[in-house]
Amino acid sequence: MENRRMLQRVLEQVDQVILGKERENREILLAFLAGGNVLLEDIPGVGKTTLALVFSCAMGLEHRRIQFTPDVLPSDLTGFSIYRRETETFVYQPGSVFCNLLLADELNRTSPKTQSALLEVMEEGQVTVEGVTRAVPKPFLVIATQNPAGTAGTQPLPEA
Repeated sequence: MENRRMLQRVLEQVDQVILGKERENREILLAFLAGGNVLLEDIPGVGKTTLALVFSCAMGLEHRRIQFTPDVLPSDLTGFSIYRRETETFVYQPGSVFCNLLLADELNRTSPKTQSALLEVMEEGQVTVEGVTRAVPKPFLVIATQNPAGTAGTQPLPEA
């Protein structure tokens, strides 16, 4: 019963900020509870980014946002190693997927290789960089947005 009240409070908080999208808000919460992810398609400027940020705050999740552009690389998501001269070692720098809720903004504006890296993380809940596999935090949810097909600068998403 306590979990139900907590979920109702989350929806109430989200519904206070995101007006007129009660059904969509519930569907996003259900996707989160089911361990799924969400893809929102709409024109720019209608509150998709705000929606994701409100959910993360209402649920107390660590969140990050990545704005996809053609120059975003898979390593921006998964992380990479940097050589530290003073210690003569490579040090892993985690990418943007190491959070609980990732807002992948305008996913279809980036390259298919970067899209594929995100899809892999969403499916497997982990990344492998330089032969080392690292799990993303639990829970993990991606709320991805895409601009409508045919909008300038968009790439088709790979088939699931």
